[in-house]
Amino acid sequence: MNNKKVFVSGFFDLLNSGHVQFLKEAAEYGELYAGVGSDDSFEKMKGRKPICSEQERLYMVKSVRYVKDAFIMEYAPGQHAEAGKPPFHSYTALSDNTEPKDTILREAPILPKCRLPYRIDIAGTWIDQPYVSKYGAGWAITASIEPTHEFMERGGMSTSTRNAAKKIWPFELPAYNEEMLARLVFCFENDPENKGHVSGAQDAIGICISGLSRHYYDGHYWPERIETIHDEDIISWLERHVCLVPMFPRRPGCSVVEGKDITPQKVSDLTDAAARCWDAIMAKDISAFADAFRDSFNAQIAMFPAMMQPGVQEHIDKWKDKALAWKMLGAGGGGHLLLVVDEISEGTIPVKIRRRD
Repeated sequence: MNNKKVFVSGFFDLLNSGHVQFLKEAAEYGELYAGVGSDDSFEKMKGRKPICSEQERLYMVKSVRYVKDAFIMEYAPGQHAEAGKPPFHSYTALSDNTEPKDTILREAPILPKCRLPYRIDIAGTWIDQPYVSKYGAGWAITASIEPTHEFMERGGMSTSTRNAAKKIWPFELPAYNEEMLARLVFCFENDPENKGHVSGAQDAIGICISGLSRHYYDGHYWPERIETIHDEDIISWLERHVCLVPMFPRRPGCSVVEGKDITPQKVSDLTDAAARCWDAIMAKDISAFADAFRDSFNAQIAMFPAMMQPGVQEHIDKWKDKALAWKMLGAGGGGHLLLVVDEISEGTIPVKIRRRD
């Protein structure tokens, strides 16, 4: 019988499936006790009042069947370690980089990190912006991938949208209608009062909708329709022929839209390449896929030449003899290269496309 006691702490405001998963897995290590940060602590740390009062949050945490008991505590990062001194193992629910805080019990296991997916864009990038699709409608192609690697921030893998989603679901997506989740993340990230840049819908769709997807844009922020593939043969084939290579994060102050030159012909080149790319994937035709993939990237940089920031071409040149085609993920300017290859080689990061549960 496991006689260890485990202490966790957090605010647990708007208790959700990520919190419950955190508590469930913490309880596997022993009898679980939870400290719930007080309203005063919440306001001091976050600069606003919690949505749910401390008594509501305490009631909900106590109601989770994995929790032996819970109590209100004055909370600040690191303070929970004192409450969780031996014989407790202590953890915090504040961060996805969850580390054991009890210096005496260093052997205590580390609880799971955030399981939220990342997004890779395969073709048609930029068509999800209305100022592009107004010149011609077309598809963007994305895949939701498992967090098998800790990818860099500002790396073209929609980390900003993923970080927004993490504020709603700290550990993993809930089992719910995936398009509704994508809509929720898109609306959460893009404040209607914001007069600046609106993140394209492909970011939220690519994170929340499992498998391989294409979405059709025609002058609006949200696509007219979304088509998703979960066929195992197609997904496995794609995983064998694409991989990632890190470059460098997009530099602070970098504007990839400076000097943009969007014309109907250039948008037509982009949408045509994306359509051919999808057809090639469905046919599992590596040669046609590489051609369309390369054409899609060339169409992107024809419209947004500032994507090719200093240092990018040098990274591409390293892989020209090893890859069939290549593109920068996301808006470019740095980040990761996505390569089309005959087979995955050393020095690259394989892609694991997220299957439907």
